[in-house]
Amino acid sequence: MSNTGEVEDGLGARREAGRLLQAALARRNGLEEAAASAGFKALSPRDRGFARALTLAALRWLGPIDQALDARLQRQPPEGVRTILRLGAAQLWALETPAWAAVDTGVRLAEADGATRKFKGLVNAVLRGLARDGKPQAPPEAFLPDWLWARWRAAYGEERARAVAAMIGQEPPTDLSAKGDPAAIAEALEGQVLPTGSVRTERRGDVSGWPGYPEGGWWVQDAAAALPARLLDVQPGETALDLCAAPGGKTLQLAAAGAQVTALDRSAARLKRLEANLLRAQLSAEVVAADAVSWDDRRTFGAVLLDAPCTATGTFRRRPDVLWAARPGEVGQLAALQAQLLDSAARRVRTGGRLVYSTCSLEPEEGEAQVAAFLARSPGFERAPPAAGEAGAPEEALTAEGDLRLLPSMWAERGGLDGFYIARMVRRG
Repeated sequence: MSNTGEVEDGLGARREAGRLLQAALARRNGLEEAAASAGFKALSPRDRGFARALTLAALRWLGPIDQALDARLQRQPPEGVRTILRLGAAQLWALETPAWAAVDTGVRLAEADGATRKFKGLVNAVLRGLARDGKPQAPPEAFLPDWLWARWRAAYGEERARAVAAMIGQEPPTDLSAKGDPAAIAEALEGQVLPTGSVRTERRGDVSGWPGYPEGGWWVQDAAAALPARLLDVQPGETALDLCAAPGGKTLQLAAAGAQVTALDRSAARLKRLEANLLRAQLSAEVVAADAVSWDDRRTFGAVLLDAPCTATGTFRRRPDVLWAARPGEVGQLAALQAQLLDSAARRVRTGGRLVYSTCSLEPEEGEAQVAAFLARSPGFERAPPAAGEAGAPEEALTAEGDLRLLPSMWAERGGLDGFYIARMVRRG
């Protein structure tokens, strides 16, 4: 965790962190949209890094922070004041900023804006009180919305749900997928090679200056996110289709393995990033901008990968905003889309070919229930369960049905994993 004890001369980074935080809580993908704004881009690279780190810390600790603020506030202040208090608490509890610095910058932020100026005394008093009381010993369930906690407890039981929720407040390491020898990448970046073949490093910050990045030797990809392509097990020269491919980590994996890859996504803008990654890694793929449900192409492929759009609740280690942006109604809506996508993917698998379906969601409707329904209506497909530990996956992730259910609490001693559901199937007839 970066130490932020030094106070900046200006408050620009903290002000932008407040805007990022408000955008993240207002709408899904709001954080990334705000990070693309002119104000954020005008910051120096160091300040951009700090603003993002502070925002993510506030999101990871949002539940305990809001509980502490509600206990101290007799009435709700304006949203801008609450944002300043959230950032101050995150500096105290997550970034270990000296108390005087967190309080001073909070008061200065309040004073700098006419809408919050008259509340600077409140900001001073509340942050001093939080500093005096110290970091709370909040239970794991305090770190996420009540409705998600109820879902996880019902799906996984009290003990496992608590273990998953305990990962929310922790900043994860950085995972990379190597184009070539992962051991060489690990040595260059002072990291370790995980059983999955991914490289894990404690480095953080702007990756573009890290050894091997300009040459395309690796790309950032969580170890769990790399498993669907590994389990597809493409062979050199084999045809492979990556549906919903952007931003391209799985496409790069398939191309690096020697497959003839077609990468499809409905977002032309996101495909530009995929093409840039292919260029940097000196890999090739056919790139198609189209809706995967209605794509008018009669080709079939030896291997098809569908990493479907989902609530993404399993990615909270790196994207804590998903916990607060997700809504209960989204689960059913996305499950309906996933069913359409699975049927479309199935039509594109040749006889004897393989289909891997995955989501980075912890919600059973987007995983176990989705595949059970697909197999019930698709008699030509059957499961092709991975062997225990295949592709380096944690053995405990293998379900009784023969799929993988990866939980963020697995490999907790190494920093955990993103939550994923992965099913591998084969077309027999």
